[in-house]
Amino acid sequence: MGFNVKNFIVVMKALADINRVKIIKLLQHKMMCVCELHTALDVAQPAVSKHLKILENAGLVVSKKEGLWVNYYLSDGSVSPYAASMLGNMRHWLDNDTEIEKIIKKLPAINRKQICNK
Repeated sequence: MGFNVKNFIVVMKALADINRVKIIKLLQHKMMCVCELHTALDVAQPAVSKHLKILENAGLVVSKKEGLWVNYYLSDGSVSPYAASMLGNMRHWLDNDTEIEKIIKKLPAINRKQICNK
């Protein structure tokens, strides 16, 4: 991606949505599939998929197919210096936000095999 205004804007726009920020905060804790994110966020599954695509295009999230699952996890930031910087900073931001705390507390109860019936 490199250092230019267009790439900077792609990353900033990707992070300009509350659900995409929540996805980043969830993925800081563990790798997750769409159905797990859908359950944690209480957002329609197609909407979660669209958010993930935007985050992937910005270099913030990576997906990997493993058997029946497509797992999403945070990028190492190598695609974009802006993504790397934002991911590094976000590790320290918003942890005390009530909305973020609420979804993080849901994580232990989210079981992909129960949710997705696979």
